[in-house]
Amino acid sequence: MEVILKEDVPNLGLRGEVVKVADGYGRNYLLPRKMAMQATEANKAVIEQMKAAAERRSASEKAQAEALVVKLDAVVLSFTRRAGEAGHLFGSVTSADIAAELAAQGFEVDRRKIQLGEPLKSLGEYKVAIRLHREVTARVTVKVLAEVEEEPVAAAPPEAAAELPAAAEETPAAE
Repeated sequence: MEVILKEDVPNLGLRGEVVKVADGYGRNYLLPRKMAMQATEANKAVIEQMKAAAERRSASEKAQAEALVVKLDAVVLSFTRRAGEAGHLFGSVTSADIAAELAAQGFEVDRRKIQLGEPLKSLGEYKVAIRLHREVTARVTVKVLAEVEEEPVAAAPPEAAAELPAAAEETPAAE
């Protein structure tokens, strides 16, 4: 079955391409999800117009992505997490955490565009790729720091604790 892709499909093709796929894949996956349409002569003419519009849109998206790369390459994100003795985190830093921190700094980036193979689970500094466009990738520095635990205050000796209430009674109450 020949179909015309309406959007980019990983491992298959780009928007506007005519590709040959298995009948079941086309009927059961691509067509119901509006990711493709059957390749007829009428549809091919419509796709040519859509392709020209898509190229213009892609060029403007690429220009915006390149402008954003310049800003994102200078960004350093810091996350503080509880960590064990060996530097392993008791939690992790995920792409959703990175997207939320970028949003807090004024950058709207979809978490699915952050290319983090698996969550960061140890202390250190990492370069994380963000795919803004199929031809443009930004790199953000992510620092994972250990949370500083405060020493618990030692309990006062029993003699000092017995003297505290007596001293509190001697002070006049403010009225």
